[in-house]
Amino acid sequence: MFDTHVNLHGDAFADDLEDVLQRARAAGVRRFLAICDRFDNFEAVHAIAAANADIWCSVGVHPHHSKDFPDITVDDLVAAAERPDVVAIGETGLDFHYGYSSEDAQIRSLQKHIEASRITGLPLILHTREADDMMGDVLEAEYNIGAFQPLLHCYTGGARLAQRGLALGAYVSVSGILSFKSASEVRDVIADVPMERIILETDCPYLAPMPMRGRRNEPAFLVHVAEALAKLKGINVEDVKQITEANARKLFAKVDA
Repeated sequence: MFDTHVNLHGDAFADDLEDVLQRARAAGVRRFLAICDRFDNFEAVHAIAAANADIWCSVGVHPHHSKDFPDITVDDLVAAAERPDVVAIGETGLDFHYGYSSEDAQIRSLQKHIEASRITGLPLILHTREADDMMGDVLEAEYNIGAFQPLLHCYTGGARLAQRGLALGAYVSVSGILSFKSASEVRDVIADVPMERIILETDCPYLAPMPMRGRRNEPAFLVHVAEALAKLKGINVEDVKQITEANARKLFAKVDA
């Protein structure tokens, strides 16, 4: 399995990161993508990837933090992405739920990340919350300027954005949310996403899947996300693992370069 979205550099794993990784490897997780959410955290994220042969990383600024990095440039992102362990741009996106950063700041940051994705050819990891229509509009407008590879990560949005993204060649990643009893709307949306466009993630240390809900999430729990997807799609869990890993390796092709 390939855990395509883990947050390993924060306080949650400061004391037992090696134990967390050992449990994940024992559970069958063979590849990890460590996510950068602030540009000033990039060196710490990259250090984890550089120290582990089965971990890669991204470079980017989460929309919550876009106000903190107004001067980040496309060149900054592209230069960081030249390192061999960096296989994606982001996470970036739009989150209008909390309002930590203004809509204008988020959109400007997103557009810079899109351009960096175009230049590098690396996939663009997109976070969207309460911004489906705006996200769809931005992606379509930018795609008309020049192609890039979107990934709708930890997807909890509506059917319309999912289909707009798929029309642009996007992949969709699913997390432990898929297993939550309250997430019937998410399951309805993912049911209509083709298996060849789906990948798995934990987004740890949050969103632990059933039956681990209430605990700190970690990559070893990725198997439960696979089980939830297998149940939804009515296919064997081993097939889910193989298909989603193949999808992830196709999407993050630099992993095998």
